[in-house]
Amino acid sequence: MDIKPTRSELIKLKNKIKLAKSGHKLLKKKRDGLILEFFEILKETKSVRKEMTAKYKEAIRKINVARVVDGDMAIRSVSMAIKDKPQIEVSTKNIMGVVVPNINSSDVKKDILTRGYGIANTSAAINSAAAAYEELLEFILLVAEVETSMIRLLEEIDKTKRRVNALEFEVIPKLVHAKSYISLRLEEMERETTFRSKRLKKKR
Repeated sequence: MDIKPTRSELIKLKNKIKLAKSGHKLLKKKRDGLILEFFEILKETKSVRKEMTAKYKEAIRKINVARVVDGDMAIRSVSMAIKDKPQIEVSTKNIMGVVVPNINSSDVKKDILTRGYGIANTSAAINSAAAAYEELLEFILLVAEVETSMIRLLEEIDKTKRRVNALEFEVIPKLVHAKSYISLRLEEMERETTFRSKRLKKKR
């Protein structure tokens, strides 16, 4: 059975195409914006990771000096005496609709008096090593924040790309094809109606 299309169906299809094209344009802008943000964070990630590696090497060097100067027992004793642990709070921030972590920390870097161990029984080597590890921890937290943000952005870019491609190569072409088919059928129906009308006039 031949189902005859209507003008209202054609109008609905045209509106759907218009909406799909508008959505496609917006998603492309979002995708491009996300890619730019991703490369900015990638640049930052490389920088802070490089800095973290340098801080790690420096911390290892300083703890090795402290081990030579004071011995492992003294270092363990000092580490056990530290009472106040760093406070880490994880909140969120929004980058172009993508929720990424925002890590805030306090009490990471301390001075000699607030570390919790007595300064009389510790050497400059231990204090230097403690300061180096505090700096290292700050960079570890920063790397964790930017790398997680980078992963979240990558996931959103991939999701947005799939939606852009689906609209561009599947949804819009199908709607345009359907519109063309309905337009042709309506034209055929109009010609048939005109032809029948002329035949009826001739008969009369």
